[in-house]
Amino acid sequence: MSKFGKKSVTALLLTSAVTLAGCGWLGGEEKENIDPPADVTMVEEGENLDDLEQDQTADASDNPQVLYLIDENGFVVPQTLALPFPDDLAVAKQALQYLVQDGPVSQLLPDGFRAVLPAGTEVDLDIKEDGTAVVDFSEEFTTYNSEDETRILQAVTWTLTEFDTIDRVQFRVSGHDQTVMPVNGTPIGETASRSDGINYDTSGIMDITNTRPVTVYFIHQDDDSKYYVPVTKRVSNQVDNEIEAVVHALVEGPSLTSGLLPGLNPNVALIEDPTVENGQVTLNFNDGILGSFSSMIITEDTLNSLVLSITEQPEVESVSILVNGETEAVTEDGESLAEPVTRPENVNTGSF
Repeated sequence: MSKFGKKSVTALLLTSAVTLAGCGWLGGEEKENIDPPADVTMVEEGENLDDLEQDQTADASDNPQVLYLIDENGFVVPQTLALPFPDDLAVAKQALQYLVQDGPVSQLLPDGFRAVLPAGTEVDLDIKEDGTAVVDFSEEFTTYNSEDETRILQAVTWTLTEFDTIDRVQFRVSGHDQTVMPVNGTPIGETASRSDGINYDTSGIMDITNTRPVTVYFIHQDDDSKYYVPVTKRVSNQVDNEIEAVVHALVEGPSLTSGLLPGLNPNVALIEDPTVENGQVTLNFNDGILGSFSSMIITEDTLNSLVLSITEQPEVESVSILVNGETEAVTEDGESLAEPVTRPENVNTGSF
């Protein structure tokens, strides 16, 4: 995944909570060109970090943090929750503590969601310079239900890799390295990363050896809530371009049994190969991207699903959208899409 949009463990504590709260997307008022906050105070040599932290958080008691939780359908889903500022620099460790059942996250859980780690689990965390987060769980970690094993592996990995200092996760229990999960033996290897996927969907795949995984975002919607769910699908190796493969997976849509909705309709097609330059990908679509609208409107669901999915690619920071070579498309709110759209820091804020 692109480092763009991921949170810095150090800078997060030193950034104004008001500034962060204004960076919402996918449910907030702003939907495009939302860059990470630039109002970050640097600590000069000799300054007291504790004093700086107290000064900057005097009028702010929480910070938005993306946690991966389990929804009522069993999907591992990012949810942005306002967590208290930790007392030290262990922001990533705090995120893990908020994944523990019956822990401090209990009062913050959205309806239909649950935490992923067994009650009573304690965690220790060491972040290496090479981007490896070494997580050491207490023995309570081994008491989870077997059906939650891959969900736990994915939730821990994806929560930690939201931080720009973390690329991969090494699992330990009581100081002992784990190359497989302790209950069902799901393979971990030396480390886990986002490239291992999330919410796997292999429906319709007859020959898995001639496919590869891509992660795309589909939509959960009911009378009470709407949010975006990352799903790892397999696409044919005959599609060489990775960006094009993502678009193909989005157009194909979710499994019919998943209960999820697609962000792109089946008539969407690229009319030329995607190009990537300086982190910006340019996508030139046919009229199908406009859905049922006769004007140049791209729906919120289409835009959000597309940008979240494309920016999972490591080289992509922003998405420029053309329709038949033109930059005339607008959002449902009438905002121009002539400028590239960037990935938000905060996903599924709950304010649709």
